[in-house]
Amino acid sequence: MQKTHVGTQCVQAGYSPKKGEPRQLPIIQSTTFKYETSDQMAKLFDLEESGYFYTRLQNPTNDAVAAKIAALEGGVGAMLTSSGQAANFFACFNICEAGDHMISTASIYGGTYNLFYTTFKKMGIEVTFVDQNASDEVLEAAFRENTKLVFGETLSNPGVRVFDIERFARIAHKHGVPLIVDNTFPTPVGCRPIEWGADIVTHSTTKYMDGHGVQVGGAIVDGGTFPWKDHADKFPALCTPDASYHGLVYADAFGKAAYITKATVHLMRDFGCIQSPQNAFYLNLGLQTLHLRMQQHKTSALKIARFLQDHPEVKWVHYPDLETDECHALQQKYMPEGSCGVMAFALRGDRDFQNHFMDALKLVTIETHVADCYTCLLHPASHTHRQLSDQQLREAGVDPDMIRLSIGLEDPEDIINDIQHAIQQAHTL
Repeated sequence: MQKTHVGTQCVQAGYSPKKGEPRQLPIIQSTTFKYETSDQMAKLFDLEESGYFYTRLQNPTNDAVAAKIAALEGGVGAMLTSSGQAANFFACFNICEAGDHMISTASIYGGTYNLFYTTFKKMGIEVTFVDQNASDEVLEAAFRENTKLVFGETLSNPGVRVFDIERFARIAHKHGVPLIVDNTFPTPVGCRPIEWGADIVTHSTTKYMDGHGVQVGGAIVDGGTFPWKDHADKFPALCTPDASYHGLVYADAFGKAAYITKATVHLMRDFGCIQSPQNAFYLNLGLQTLHLRMQQHKTSALKIARFLQDHPEVKWVHYPDLETDECHALQQKYMPEGSCGVMAFALRGDRDFQNHFMDALKLVTIETHVADCYTCLLHPASHTHRQLSDQQLREAGVDPDMIRLSIGLEDPEDIINDIQHAIQQAHTL
């Protein structure tokens, strides 16, 4: 079959029923799978044959959805996780261990920042946070002998700043390490980081991929591009024998799929952060309309960003699709058909005024969530990033006045009217 367009992949990739099989992806709600002989099961546990024997490691429903996401991103394989946070943890921990070092941009989701800054430190993994707009010389200086990876977000959460994937990939590869990119906000409909040099892509599938706010999940996609054996001394977990699988060497046994195979058979085996087949089923329903929904999110968001930009009560707007935005050139390079439906802005006035504005909204709701069919917003410094100090907030690109606004699928005129009314009401409270 010839290469298909992204819309067709959203609908059909990952699952191709044969004669008499269900047209819709079935939910295989079973923990275990039957075999006829002891030898059959033994070969599965030794990774000598592929197949299903326990859902913590693999499940047909999950694998079909993972295959769809891998196809959308242009990877060689993917694994579903129980959350986006689990995906980022697995993605890094798959090649890092105590005594190692990694580099991350500071402009990332607060939960991920805390994972790296606090929890990884307790695990003996040190993380250096860098300004993604820093010069090449500054970035180069962050590397050490024990650096194992570089991490960034295609569009930062909550600041919605564009990550220069190609530049960071070039620098990472110069130092013999992979680039991991969280592509949650643009989704592969808007950007495919592997095509720009990224080696591994992660997602919080809870967001646009699901699109309806009904399930929590994550995904890791292996681009199959990084030459692990060329840097075998840096990545012994992939290039030396694994005693828990009778001395198997992942890079030898699985080639381009070594990374994602290890993540599945090692980390998922030991940590068990699986996505349930039921949630994978819901995720697939969302993926089938992803290409259609993203276009509406972006069209409405641009209209609302322009409204905010022109409003006298608005101090600033961060939305890379705006021609005046400092990230517009990078947005045009990596996401020429639009970034996503999320933006950040600040109102003129003190913290109380910001709170009064949010409390006065009727259609737009205050939510921790982002990137689904409902328009919602929050104040990161008070909500998602409240665990960070003022210095850490600034390092993460979070202005204390910043409001993150996620545009849903409602009519944009109704959203604009609600925002306008709430600003007016805020003056009276």
